[in-house]
Amino acid sequence: MLNKTCFSTELGVISVEDDGRALTKIKFEPPAALHETQAPSPLAQRTIKQLSEYFAGSRRAFSLPLAPQGTPFMLEVWQALLNIPYGEVRAYRDIAQLIGRPKAARAVGMANNRNPLPIVIPCHRVVGADGGLVGYAGGLLLKEKLLFIESGRQKCRDSENRT
Repeated sequence: MLNKTCFSTELGVISVEDDGRALTKIKFEPPAALHETQAPSPLAQRTIKQLSEYFAGSRRAFSLPLAPQGTPFMLEVWQALLNIPYGEVRAYRDIAQLIGRPKAARAVGMANNRNPLPIVIPCHRVVGADGGLVGYAGGLLLKEKLLFIESGRQKCRDSENRT
């Protein structure tokens, strides 16, 4: 059975879907989606908790069962993305080289764009060859915010505001 739950975050409304055993999708949703949500499954509750901790800067890695659906190439790319350390970025060509297909940077970009589990599979950590922010299904502003959270500057800024 497919479970879908929406919740509100500082980055907007996010939905999480699971099949009872593993997380299958995370999507950025319009605000109206909050009115169509189901009660969260136990896995959705874990996911929401971990995402909330990530947004607060207190979680660097996720421990959730994942079941993304895609071609073997996409799955290979998404697995490589899981190896990009928190707070670091890689270029599309770096991922292509990592998976042993050095000429497949554009194909890596397409697989990155179809990632069904953004944030958890950190496609936001992939940048252009020149280090610039390019392409993100949730929009470049959202990608910038996710990278900002991971930079640690969010905590510094919050501490400065408390003094």
